[in-house]
Amino acid sequence: MNKEKIFVFQDDIPQDTELGETIAIDTETTGLIHNRDRLCLIQICGRNNICYLIKINIENGILMSKPRNLERLLKDKKVLKIFHYARFDIAVLNNWIGDLAGPIFCTKIASKLVRTYTNKHGLKDLCKELIGIELSKEMQSSDWAQETLSEQQKIYAAQDVIYLHKLYDKLIFMLEREKRTKIATKCFEALEARVLLDLNGWSNEDIFSH
Repeated sequence: MNKEKIFVFQDDIPQDTELGETIAIDTETTGLIHNRDRLCLIQICGRNNICYLIKINIENGILMSKPRNLERLLKDKKVLKIFHYARFDIAVLNNWIGDLAGPIFCTKIASKLVRTYTNKHGLKDLCKELIGIELSKEMQSSDWAQETLSEQQKIYAAQDVIYLHKLYDKLIFMLEREKRTKIATKCFEALEARVLLDLNGWSNEDIFSH
């Protein structure tokens, strides 16, 4: 990945940022528990493969500066938002930035629906099989709250979104081929309810069970 394709901003993206009709989104946090750990970084990328890394400043549980431009983008009903494991990232964004609007696509859910020949549905596995790219996850557990991100962190964060459009194209084809587009769409629509359950204390309970 070229370093010139990665731009780091504090608190928000510039007002004139053009990303197109589909954006890939990811987040980095201090941990995986919503009511304990805070948001540190939001990564977004359009089909032009330019990555924007937005550092989020949260102190004592308070968002210090509202990312108004990013918030408008997340609420744009015309823009498709692509995630890998959307359940977590949407919950994080809802918790700190605000609710999303518009269509959602989750590469992890799509993978589970069409790649039934394997139980490996991580981003690294998808990139290797579907687009022939080897990802390093070395920086996954690094300190994302530090004031200045390392070059390795920037590259890692960008790689979490830079390939999602290519995976989206591959998975859309596979969903159509296996006649599973409708069930995938219903799963993506159900993410709003799943996230609400996660944020309100039912993350480990299947409320649909007997």
